Amino acid sequence: MVNLSRKATEMPDFRYEDAALAQGHSVICGIDEAGRGPWAGPVVAGAVILDRAALPDDLIIGLDDSKKLKALRREALFERLGAFARIGVGRAEVAEIDEINILQATLLAMARAVEDLGALPQFALVDGNRAPKLAMPCECVVRGDGKSLSIAAASIVAKVTRDRIMAELALEHPAYGWQRNAGYGTKLHQDALAVHGVTPEHRRSYAPIKKILGL
Repeated sequence: MVNLSRKATEMPDFRYEDAALAQGHSVICGIDEAGRGPWAGPVVAGAVILDRAALPDDLIIGLDDSKKLKALRREALFERLGAFARIGVGRAEVAEIDEINILQATLLAMARAVEDLGALPQFALVDGNRAPKLAMPCECVVRGDGKSLSIAAASIVAKVTRDRIMAELALEHPAYGWQRNAGYGTKLHQDALAVHGVTPEHRRSYAPIKKILGL
């Protein structure tokens, strides 16, 4: 048996889920997003309901804030999660980001991820300090991807899904290096913008892109 005794400050655990269970909520999902900061591409959210009874110890130990994990590790965890969780994915497109701003687009993507679960949870744990409009009660957890295993799982789903989307978009627009920088404003991305200009996948409401467009 794997030793699951870990300090609360070190790794995510089920303390937030247990608190929700104590309130009478038996089906709990974690929600997180990826892609608020990049200059290009959609913002993507993941929603995950973990099957705690079936979740193996090594997967419990492995789940963490996606930003702390290397890409290959995230991919491996993502592939395994499907056997032990119900997963939903939502996204808000560049046009939506530009129209309603990135915060509202993020909340919209989160709501879409919950809808994509196929079965509504009774309670949601949301990473951050702002909650999307949902049909069930929820709790916001600042830096929740490092505190709640459900949110950590959602962060992995969101990050891996978005990275794959950006790799596909990179095939259409190869100069910008999106398969490596995921749309963030790296030097390669900036240099490509200077040479090739703005694509339809760029967020025109973001200051660096607005500057290039003279808006």
